[in-house]
Amino acid sequence: MNLLSSRNCLFCPRQCAVDRSLSQTGYCNCNNEPLVSNIFLHKGEEPVISGRKGICNVFFSHCNLQCIYCQNYQISINDAHEKSWLTDTDMIVNKISEQLDRGVKLLGFVSPSHQVGAMVRIIENVWNRGYRPIIVYNSNGYDNVEILKELDGIVDVYLPDFKYFDNKLGQKYSNVNNYFEVASKAVREMYRQKGSTIILDDDGLIESGVIVRHLVLPGCESDSINVLEYISNEITPFLHISLMAQYFPTEKSKSDSLLNRKLKKWEYDIVIQKMEEIGFDGWIQELESSDYYKPDFLCNTPFKDNINN
Repeated sequence: MNLLSSRNCLFCPRQCAVDRSLSQTGYCNCNNEPLVSNIFLHKGEEPVISGRKGICNVFFSHCNLQCIYCQNYQISINDAHEKSWLTDTDMIVNKISEQLDRGVKLLGFVSPSHQVGAMVRIIENVWNRGYRPIIVYNSNGYDNVEILKELDGIVDVYLPDFKYFDNKLGQKYSNVNNYFEVASKAVREMYRQKGSTIILDDDGLIESGVIVRHLVLPGCESDSINVLEYISNEITPFLHISLMAQYFPTEKSKSDSLLNRKLKKWEYDIVIQKMEEIGFDGWIQELESSDYYKPDFLCNTPFKDNINN
């Protein structure tokens, strides 16, 4: 069976098994065509990814999670649709080519888990035009391990989230009851493929590796510590961690008793302390990053400049 086929969609762990080629849609409400909201140069990733020129990021619309605090909510909500969104592979590749022609070395796919078949078709078209950028798979961590195995040799850099240790948080905030089991297996598979070493080129840009992102949520610092301890004890203490503080309340999360405020310094500091105790290499953010990391996908430049230390 071709796991990358949309005829019996098993792209993500939702396992909807719909036939997208017949315009059937499952949880993510996507059919067989790509659904891309934005393609642009992004300078707000980790320094080894953004560098000085930035990364060409392809932002897929909709998502296989529906996090109530999602900072990309304008494009991630599964019933959203804008006339400007791209559904034609050639047009998508044309826009990618414009950035690669400017000397951009990295091509990132953001929220690809539910559109991985479209992602592979886009990559193949990019390759057919003679480009060989570093491919970055930037996901929420809710990934199908069997699909990740199919991506071995296609993806150069894995950039997954590891959101929760406690599945109750995943159910409450992301509408999924098995996030931990799925994400832990996914990160383990990414580590199997790439190891813990980050390979950099002469410009200090990543060529191969895994960087695990974790957003510290208000009132959930103990869960963040559990995530870090799990990675260290059960996967490896040598993975690179990007510990994020950029949380801000969205309209949906403002009604939650924990998420209706920004992260407090002491909450972030104790998670940083655990990260340092374990000995993880990686990156942290300024607590003030929540003030200026507020993307607006309805304009031409959703993000401001670099946020990562």
